[in-house]
This record gives sequence, structure tokens and C-alpha cells, in this order.
Amino acid sequence: MASKFERFASAGKGNGLRATHEIHAGELLYTAEPLAYCVSNTCAKYFCHSCFSRRDTLLRCSQCKVARYCDVTCQKRAWSDHKRECKCLRSLHPRIPTDSVRLAARIIFRLLSPSQTSPGLCSLEEHESHLCDMGEERREGLSQLSSMLQLYIQQEVPNIMQELPAVDPLNLLAKLTCNCFTVSDGELQEIGVGLYPSMSLLNHDCRPSCVMLFEGETLHLRAARDMRPADELTISYIGSLAPTRDRQTQLEEQYHFTCQCQRCTTADMDPMMLCGEEEAWTPLREAIPRLENLQTHGDWEELLQECSSLLAPMGGAVPAVPDGNVYRLRVTDLALDACINLAQWDRALAYGTITLEPYRQYYPDPHPAHAIQLMRVAKLQHFLVHLGDAQHTLRLAYDIMKVTHGNQHPLTSDLIRKLEECRAELDRA
Repeated sequence: MASKFERFASAGKGNGLRATHEIHAGELLYTAEPLAYCVSNTCAKYFCHSCFSRRDTLLRCSQCKVARYCDVTCQKRAWSDHKRECKCLRSLHPRIPTDSVRLAARIIFRLLSPSQTSPGLCSLEEHESHLCDMGEERREGLSQLSSMLQLYIQQEVPNIMQELPAVDPLNLLAKLTCNCFTVSDGELQEIGVGLYPSMSLLNHDCRPSCVMLFEGETLHLRAARDMRPADELTISYIGSLAPTRDRQTQLEEQYHFTCQCQRCTTADMDPMMLCGEEEAWTPLREAIPRLENLQTHGDWEELLQECSSLLAPMGGAVPAVPDGNVYRLRVTDLALDACINLAQWDRALAYGTITLEPYRQYYPDPHPAHAIQLMRVAKLQHFLVHLGDAQHTLRLAYDIMKVTHGNQHPLTSDLIRKLEECRAELDRA
């Protein structure tokens, strides 16, 4: 793949990547393998620790009892990364370290085997740790993780400073908090974490020019819109469905910079995101962490009950919150998820349909989250035999997904099959 971009010194941002040629929306710009990656602890029982496939039944490592694989082929493929980790997991059993500690350990094991690493646009040594920018509480948290990391790898690396003098555990963990990527499946559900050193050169924009998708642990960078030579390639480090103040707070706390992108400086989406009376939408905002915790633990009945109560028309002098309000939209999404898991299909479709117009307005450029939302609603329409609606919604999803995912992505293939099914059923009707 001929490169259409280059590394450059970005004013006020350090390094960055910029186009050297004309780039068209949907172009695959880069494919990257991680320096190291691991399945998240919350997904460890359901996803292969080698290829990240979800399976109902997985083979479990007979020694550490933690790693799981599709089959013997995946287990053999993973062995070079797992053999040292396996001993470390056994030494701490039944405790399992955090995702960041496990990822840091895998990076250390990789660095101990230089033949397994390959140079790219950027090296791990060049990454910023931002330790000096962190508050005391966060540094203390990282210090505790550093102690855990050294305890965890003691079986394999009893003296890390002697074996890898350039690697300080605290500094490494700090680098990971700013530079590692959440690995997600095709529907943007988190399944793991990974470090892709060259892709850490991409700077943030709340309306990015590029999107990243994963197939297993492989990262694909695609152009979300047309670009000209010298245009900067950017991604969004965080979810964009949040008001300016919330986005900037998250970026400052996690990545240690104040975003000066156009969306932040103009706050152009805030009037819609915060539409309605503040006294009406504040309870929605305050409830979201609790609702997301119910979602994480699969408490679908309670989640739906709470969402329904929050979304119900409010009596008295408090006016209703518009559907486009970002906090109401989040609660509606959570209600949709609960209904799907409770097989309440008509109710799920009602909630899903409400979200489509806000999603369209919040994502003016092709974005995976918009495509996936359309596909979720289209599947409900198809299941409930609203075939014309399903066909229309699938077409809208495909127009986005061919840019964000590409025609070869498994999820795009699934969408095309659904579209063909709709056409065949409408022809028979």
C-alpha cells in the first residue's frame, strides 16, 4: 500500500500525520498490527485471546485457566505472546491484573525479544508519558499499578531495570494511558486494548478526518472525507456525543491538552446537545453512570425500568426534554439495548427510531457509530416485517459503512446480505 501521508511537526501538538496526495473518502490509508494487545478482563470468557472472535465455547489454557482460544490453531498462534504471560498469571492466581498491567507486561516481553518487533513511523521510546502533567492522585494510582506490574512479571523478569534499562514501569504505564487504543468489534463494542505506536502520531479532532476500525487485533485507518495535500489526518480520541465542556474535561484529564478544534472553539453542536430546560435534563445526565453500570452487569429488567421512568413525560411545570438532547439520547440508547436483550422487539424499534434523526445531525461525516445505529434499527424493522423501511434504512447504513468499514469488512458483508434478503422478500410480497 503506497503511503499517501507523512509525519510532520504539528504546531502546538508535537508530531502529527498529514496528507501528501489527494485522498478520497473511504480510502484505506494504513493497516497496523499492534506491538502488543490483550483481551479486556470483562470480555475474557467470551472472546478468543488470539483472534478476538466471539464464540459460545472456547478452549481454556490448561495451565493459567485465564486465556481462551477458538481452537488449537489460535492457541498455537498465541503461544509466543502467551508463554511468559502464562507463568505470570499462574503466579498470581486467582488474582488477575488490570488490562493496563497485562498490556504493559506483554510489551515488556516483546521488548525482550527484539526480533518480534518491527520499526514503524514512531517508536515506543518517542511516546510522551505526561507524568509531569498528572495530579498527585493519578500519579499515586499509576505507582500502585507499577508495583503490581513488577510483582506480576517477577517470575519472568525479576529485575526489569537490569534487563531493560530504558524501560521504567511507571513511565511505561503512563505512556499507555495516553497512547493505547481500545480494540473494538465491528459494532464498536470494547473487547480489548492494544498499542499501535505509529498510529499514536494521529492527533485528535472532535470532527475527525479519519476513522479507525478493527478486524481482530488488526487496525484499519480510513479517510472519513476527501483531503488535499497538507491536510492533517486526525481521529477522535473520545466519543463525540458529548457537549464541549464534557469533551474538553475528558481530554484534559486523560490526554493532557485543551482541544482547540473548530467544534470546540465554536461549540456549534452545544445548542442541540443541551436543548431543553437544564432542570429537566439534569436528572438524565446524573443517572447515566448508574444506568451504564446496570448495562455492564446485564441487569436488563432494572435498566429498562429506570430508563422508561426517566424518558416518560414529566408532569407539573417541568417541560419534556427534546429527543435530540444528548443525555436523553444516551438514555434512549440504553433503553433500546435493554429491550433487545429482553426480546421486546416492538418497543426496541420505537426507541431506535427516535435516535435516528439526532444521530444524523450529530454525525455530518460518515461515522461507524451512525452506520451501526442504522443497522440495528434496520434489523429490527426487518424482523418485524417492515420490509420497505428496513430496505431504506439498510441503504442509508451501507452508504456510510462502505466509507467507514469498506466493502470487505465482515459487518459490511452482513449488511449486504440483509439488503439482498429484503429485496428478495419485497419481490415475493
